[in-house]
Amino acid sequence: MDLHYLPILTTLFSVYFAVELYRRYARKPKGYHLLWWAIGVTTYGIGTLVESLITLTGWHEILFRTWYIVGALMGGAPLAQGTVYLMLKRRTAHILSVILVSAMLFGSIAVLLTPIDYSLVQANLPQGKVIVWKWVRLISPFINTYAVIFLVGGAVLSAFRLRNAPNLRNRFIGNCFIAVGAILPGIGGAFSRAGHTEMLYLGELIGILMIFYGYRRCTKDIAPQQQAEPVTSGISTQ
Repeated sequence: MDLHYLPILTTLFSVYFAVELYRRYARKPKGYHLLWWAIGVTTYGIGTLVESLITLTGWHEILFRTWYIVGALMGGAPLAQGTVYLMLKRRTAHILSVILVSAMLFGSIAVLLTPIDYSLVQANLPQGKVIVWKWVRLISPFINTYAVIFLVGGAVLSAFRLRNAPNLRNRFIGNCFIAVGAILPGIGGAFSRAGHTEMLYLGELIGILMIFYGYRRCTKDIAPQQQAEPVTSGISTQ
C-alpha cells in the first residue's frame, strides 16, 4: 500500500473516535474534557482529510490554508485542553480556554490573510514554507508547546502517579499509550521536514490509534468499591 494514502485511514478512524467522544459528552454535558477531546479528534481528522485530498487532487490554496489551521496551527491543543479540565480547577481551565482559543483565532486569521509564495509549492505536499509572512509560522510553536506540556506532560504525570496502584492499572497503561501516541505525529513531522512525508502520515495514524487505545483503557469500568479513587488520569472514567 502507498503510504501517502494513509491519511484516508486516519480520517476514517478519527470520525469513529470523535463520534464516540461526542456521544459520551452528550451523556455528561458538564464533562468539558470530553468536549475538548472530541473537538481535538475532529480537527485531527480534518487535518488528515485535507492531507488525503491534497494527495488525491494536488495542492490547492484553500486546502493548504485549511490544513495549516487545523493541523500545523492547532495541532494537539484541543486534546491538551481536555487534560487541562481534568488536572486544574474549572475556573483556571476556563481562563486557559479563552487564551488558547484567542491564540488559535488570531493565528487562523493570519493564515487566511498571508500571501502564498507559489514558487515553493510542491504538487502533493503541504508545507508551511510557502507562507510569505514568516512571523505567522512563529505562532504554532507556542500553541504546540502548550499542547505538549498538558497532553503529553499530563499523561506522563498521571502514569507516574498511578505506577504503584495495581487497582488502577488500566489508567496507568492508558496514560502511557496516550503520551506516546501524542508524541508520534511530532516525530513524523520532523521526518516530513526532512523530505519523508510518508513518515508523518504513518505517525499520525499510529498516534491516533494509540491515543484511542489509551482512552479505552482509561475508561474501563472499575469496581464499585474503587469509585472514590481520585481521577488523576488523562481521561476520566466518569
